[in-house]
Amino acid sequence: MINIRKAEAKDVPAMMALVRELALYEKAPEEVTNTEERMLEEGFGPKKAFECILVELDGNIVGMSLYYFRYSTWKGRRLYLEDLIVTESQRGSGLGKVLFDKTIEIAKEENCSGMMWQVLDWNTPAINFYDKYSTRYDEGWLNCHLDF
Repeated sequence: MINIRKAEAKDVPAMMALVRELALYEKAPEEVTNTEERMLEEGFGPKKAFECILVELDGNIVGMSLYYFRYSTWKGRRLYLEDLIVTESQRGSGLGKVLFDKTIEIAKEENCSGMMWQVLDWNTPAINFYDKYSTRYDEGWLNCHLDF
């Protein structure tokens, strides 16, 4: 039985477990410095920084789409997909498509002009997945970061 729903505060431990699993897959587990307490405050507190939908299989959380809204002076309101994660045992099962399609639906319902995200250049399975959606990949842009 598959269920898609909005994340709730009680889901934070499962969400962080998915984040840690993704970090292992992306060969950067040491880069995860977020905590359950911070995710709880920033996702479910008074100043929400993100939204999240979950996919459950037989009552177990097996994937999530975590996103927020940003504003482009060129394009207007956009949905930024921070992470689309399906647990390793369920990859290839179609649950990623279900989550991605639901995220697109949310972007359209929110009157966004589009959706954006990042994918690692070596992550061929993810790139092949996104290619099915006629995804446009930017060239000439560098990711920039300031850490505090």
